[in-house]
Amino acid sequence: KELPTVLLIHQMNGHEGAWTILPLMRDFSVAYGRNSSWIFFCEEDTRIQVVKLLETLGRFDGSKEWFLGKALYDEESTIIHHYAFAENPTVFKFPDFAAGWALSIPLVNKLAKKLKSEPLKSDFTIDLKHEIALYIWQKGEGPHLTSVPEFCTDDVNSQKADHCATTFSNFLPLCGEPVKKEDIFVAVKTCQKFHGDRIPVVKQTWEREAALIEYYSDYADISIPTIDLGIPNTDRGHCGKTFAILERFLNHSSPRTPWLVIVDDDTLISIFRLRKLLSCYDPNEPVFLGERYGYGLGTGGYSYITGGGGMVFSRVAVQKLLASKCRCYSMDAPDDMVLGMCFSGLGIPITHSPLFHQARPMDYPKDYLSHQIPVSFHKHWNIDPVKVYFTWLAPNTEESLNEKKVGYNREDL
Repeated sequence: KELPTVLLIHQMNGHEGAWTILPLMRDFSVAYGRNSSWIFFCEEDTRIQVVKLLETLGRFDGSKEWFLGKALYDEESTIIHHYAFAENPTVFKFPDFAAGWALSIPLVNKLAKKLKSEPLKSDFTIDLKHEIALYIWQKGEGPHLTSVPEFCTDDVNSQKADHCATTFSNFLPLCGEPVKKEDIFVAVKTCQKFHGDRIPVVKQTWEREAALIEYYSDYADISIPTIDLGIPNTDRGHCGKTFAILERFLNHSSPRTPWLVIVDDDTLISIFRLRKLLSCYDPNEPVFLGERYGYGLGTGGYSYITGGGGMVFSRVAVQKLLASKCRCYSMDAPDDMVLGMCFSGLGIPITHSPLFHQARPMDYPKDYLSHQIPVSFHKHWNIDPVKVYFTWLAPNTEESLNEKKVGYNREDL
């Protein structure tokens, strides 16, 4: 009969990898392993009907190992999940965090015990919901995700939500007036070999949304125009180029421009939506925003913003970074990971938004994207990027995204 205990993960145990949840299992087991039945996880925008949630959980025997959620699956194997279950990716289900998901205490205790004897391996955290489901499944020795229809991502006001214990707010965060176009400086990383095919896509799609935009290359081409930063192109990493862009932003752009966005030449982004999102952040604080990945978080690693979906910096964050003397260990080091390491060392947290995407729309479950208003996608492989932009990101799709989910033909995208 008591009210549920509500925990905010960012306040727990000060561990850089707390957001990956598995490192917290021992804390959960110690604190709640004897007197609770369930731990229920959700996102900030998940809305919960507590009585209905308790009724729903009550259908399951809490003395057994349960992993409950709204099931997502890959329609085809995808690079995001390292092409897992390549034979038939649809067989493996993982939870949509927006709908909420639950672990019974016996399963929490089992995971805590396993983590004590076998610490998490030090590698990448790319898609947490899939990786947690894989860890719990234990190659068939642990439970599969059980799909619960009452865990929903429908809007709270939708008729479909009547049976739901959870709902999800399908809107873009807006915390006041959208940031002015002129307050965002956009830097596009490119190189001569992509001037002919990638830059025209930027110009046909989102360039017109940006008031301040420069293209940085290894070759000055006045027809675009590109700026040669004097950094030779590298096949991977691009750390040298990114730090040159950061220094140029600090020293050559107007000091009144509070925001910098660095994107690849094959990033598709909605500056229109980004302006709304940035209204929720204070540019006088060091902000580093985008899609968060992790490296070695089980063994004291760091989080970073993955570059392809776009990296957003407040000017203050750039000032603190460059004042720190933290730099690339080589010109072709992975820029996004070096930035993560630097900000981690400075004690500046990474700010995650699920609206930035390192991959293409077709690389995500349709159900996962259906309750999102995305800010970016990345990569032009086997798709028509102009069509992807106008289907998913162009300002004139705003109303239709709110009223009805944009349907799309997978073959086309």
